Amino acid sequence: MSKKPLGRSGIQIPQLTFGGNVFGWTVDAATSFSLLDALVANQLNFIDTADVYSSWAPGNQGGESETVIGNWLKKSGKRGQVIIATKVGKPMGEGKQGLSPRYIRQAVEDSLRRLQTDYIDLYQSHDDDQDTPLAETLAAFDELIKAGKVRAIGASNYQADRLVEALKVSEQNGLARYETLQPEYNLYAREGYEQALEAVAQQQGLGVINFFSLASGFLTGKYRSAQDVGKSQRGDTVVSRYLNPRGFRILAALDLLAEKHQTTPAQISLAWLIARPSITAPIVSATSLTQLDELVSATHLQLAVEDIKTLDEVSAW
Repeated sequence: MSKKPLGRSGIQIPQLTFGGNVFGWTVDAATSFSLLDALVANQLNFIDTADVYSSWAPGNQGGESETVIGNWLKKSGKRGQVIIATKVGKPMGEGKQGLSPRYIRQAVEDSLRRLQTDYIDLYQSHDDDQDTPLAETLAAFDELIKAGKVRAIGASNYQADRLVEALKVSEQNGLARYETLQPEYNLYAREGYEQALEAVAQQQGLGVINFFSLASGFLTGKYRSAQDVGKSQRGDTVVSRYLNPRGFRILAALDLLAEKHQTTPAQISLAWLIARPSITAPIVSATSLTQLDELVSATHLQLAVEDIKTLDEVSAW
């Protein structure tokens, strides 16, 4: 598995990031442990989670994904073989939200405890907190890095102007800077990233680990009509957002290229992302070892120039 630099952090990661939102949600503990073991065995050892995962599931309150990962780390003893990214800032209960220094110091200790580790490889702002001065947030992150609790920091869901401002604040104040960006980006959702964020990422040498890489499953090809709404917990969103003329054009192109390469639409979609120069490692999840094998295969698929051109054209915004 070839590796890529994660911004200027000095951390090297594989071509895909595994999305840990499934842990404590759509897969049980035993399956989670099997997936984590298989990820390490296949060198897909970069796992992205968040303190808030998966608070949206009935009976959950947040922290479930980190807890599963932490239990696996304790049982397996493989902390040194994985790179762990988590996030802070989404609502975690009364008074537990945002990026104030006080809350960051509290939240990181909570995440470390759940993960059963003494350091986090990549600690990310889950949302931009415009009520807290950037200098205060970045100073708090800088303290964590100097204390050895965090190796690098990143930004998720930031707009281009605020990301630029944050990078300037770090430079002007001699503080640790955001080394990564986590935006929504896939074959369907291109405009938000390509319009402004992509240029910032390239100019500043940021690592980009994009989420919704398969558009909540739409780009796997399993949603073709309104009757497919029941195929997942996100079915309603997928059908309403993606089943339109542009979406169907994208699916048709994916079908043709999947047949050409004797593979699947999901693998073609991921190969397109991997081939984009500004993308470091798309985030993607699996809920079974069979699905995980498909992700591994995607890292070995190389699209021809004309294939990429075709996908660029049918998905143009």
